[in-house]
Amino acid sequence: MINYPNGKKQKNTIDRTLSATNRGMTLEKDINLSNDYYLEVDKANIHKKPTPVQIVTVDYPMRSAAKISEAYFKTPSTTDYNGVYKGKAIDFEAKECSSKTSFPFSSIHPHQIKHLQSVLKHGAIAFVIIRFSKYNETYFVEAHKVIESYFGEKRSLPYTWFKDEAILIPMGLCPRVDYLKVVDQLYLGGQK
Repeated sequence: MINYPNGKKQKNTIDRTLSATNRGMTLEKDINLSNDYYLEVDKANIHKKPTPVQIVTVDYPMRSAAKISEAYFKTPSTTDYNGVYKGKAIDFEAKECSSKTSFPFSSIHPHQIKHLQSVLKHGAIAFVIIRFSKYNETYFVEAHKVIESYFGEKRSLPYTWFKDEAILIPMGLCPRVDYLKVVDQLYLGGQK
């Protein structure tokens, strides 16, 4: 029990489960903070793409309190983030995984793979950032490796695969997830 100054007692009701609705929100928040930092210091201009939604019904209980009561996804979204860095187009997906053993391909949709293939074809730097939340480890995976594996026989990528094929992104303060450091190493010859 927690005693609050107003004298009321409330139970400590922290929900330790991660619902499918909020899965990935921690990683997304960290990437958004990193992108805000990159923009603030004029290092890159990368943003989260909004999900296209068709609003069908809006309730107006009061003039100042509109509430969307029915909406649908217009079209399948592509990837989560895009922008520009050092004159190069950047496009990537971010996924958070709660498994200790593997990353399931069911987390990436076919239209996202198709989009990654397309942006690679047109010369963009494309990748996937995957966080294993149980280990608090965030990995940078080149898009071509995800695409090749996606069309293979396996239905997931084992956690051990990330140790060999991906790059661990250390957590920091500013930026929180410094994925551009990996972009510099892999694609831009270590430019600073």
